[in-house]
Amino acid sequence: MNKIVNIAIIGLGQIGIYLYNELNIKKKDIEIKTGKKIKIVAISAKNRNKKRRFPISKKIFYRNPLQIFSKEKIDILFECIGLPDGISKKVVETALKNKIHVITPNKALLAKHGDVLASLAEKNKVNLEFEASVAGGIPILKTIKEGLATNKINKVYGILNGTTNYILSEMENSNENFDKVLQKAQKLGYAEPGNPKLDLNGFDAFAKIRILSALSFNTKISKNKCIMEGIENIKLTDIKIASQLGLRVKLLGISEVINGQLFETVHPCLVSKKTYIGNVNGVMNAVITEGKPVGQSVLQGEGAGPGPTSSSLLSDLLSILRGNIKYPFGISNSKRKFIKPFNNNNYTNSLYLRFDVRDKQGVLSLITNRLAKYKISVKRIIQTPDKKNKKATIVIITHKTTEINARNCLTLFKKNRNILKFPTLIRLYN
Repeated sequence: MNKIVNIAIIGLGQIGIYLYNELNIKKKDIEIKTGKKIKIVAISAKNRNKKRRFPISKKIFYRNPLQIFSKEKIDILFECIGLPDGISKKVVETALKNKIHVITPNKALLAKHGDVLASLAEKNKVNLEFEASVAGGIPILKTIKEGLATNKINKVYGILNGTTNYILSEMENSNENFDKVLQKAQKLGYAEPGNPKLDLNGFDAFAKIRILSALSFNTKISKNKCIMEGIENIKLTDIKIASQLGLRVKLLGISEVINGQLFETVHPCLVSKKTYIGNVNGVMNAVITEGKPVGQSVLQGEGAGPGPTSSSLLSDLLSILRGNIKYPFGISNSKRKFIKPFNNNNYTNSLYLRFDVRDKQGVLSLITNRLAKYKISVKRIIQTPDKKNKKATIVIITHKTTEINARNCLTLFKKNRNILKFPTLIRLYN
């Protein structure tokens, strides 16, 4: 690589513009640490005149990012658009084919096309780096690829979305409902102002779990049908009842190899307030790996926002500037295998079930009889009557049962006029 390294940044949203400013501020620091001078020679976004957090040089602005490849000599390209397909994929593919290193925080693109892009990078002997795609500023991917490289990891799990973690923590702390807290998160920049759906429905955390699985278990990115649930149905009532039971609601991403089969899931979990994961609050992320011989490793840090994300993007940049050509997923693409998927029907958990019912005799025994029919045994019952409205809330904590039993049993409650709405289910973790 030349003494002067030419850089292009595609996408100038929250992350792209913050990165642009960081690169300009830290040029000297980067040169001291790597012996290389960097120069931003091209930037691209949809709108040249949009009001941005930091001023941009319009001399190097391209409306069409694909023109950059014929007009400029680029060594390293940052893709910060964030789409799973379309222009994001086109830009990254074109760069790799032109022997240009690529750094991206785009977890949606990697979860969908990571294998193809990794293969392209290897073929052209350039880096595809994506530390910032999982858990913001936490160096979890480098830890798995390098620090834990000789360990046999069998499980990786944690809180992988700062937005949802902030919302759940804030609902508990402020006693405010989901919608109110979501608005607060949007004002603070933790949640997308327009459409935060991909954070809330679990998709964001799930894309990260797929990347973590591929790295931890040396596999191709799985396309298995998995359980993916978000936090949109969690009510303040659930958070309050959980708190009385010494529990907290957390959105967890979990990936493990069970009897040689790959199990991946994202869903809300009830965890004890006494556990480590139960005390990771606010916009914090935490990732826990379990393996041999190292045992359990824990990394925690801020997962949301342009600051932590830029920190990981710059870490990838320094790695490339120091001349480390690496396999994107830690080992050669040809050695990465597919693992048979675990049957989700056999996933077992204790359950928290909340029923809103008419306050009538016989309703509780109807519920417990139906649970018994599916071999779901009751551990604890909490009844809260609402005499004024002739209603009641019944919360049942069950012993462990399988996913298929829980699903089949709950469908029985769909058409019963004494049960006012479909029951809320939250799985207990460990």
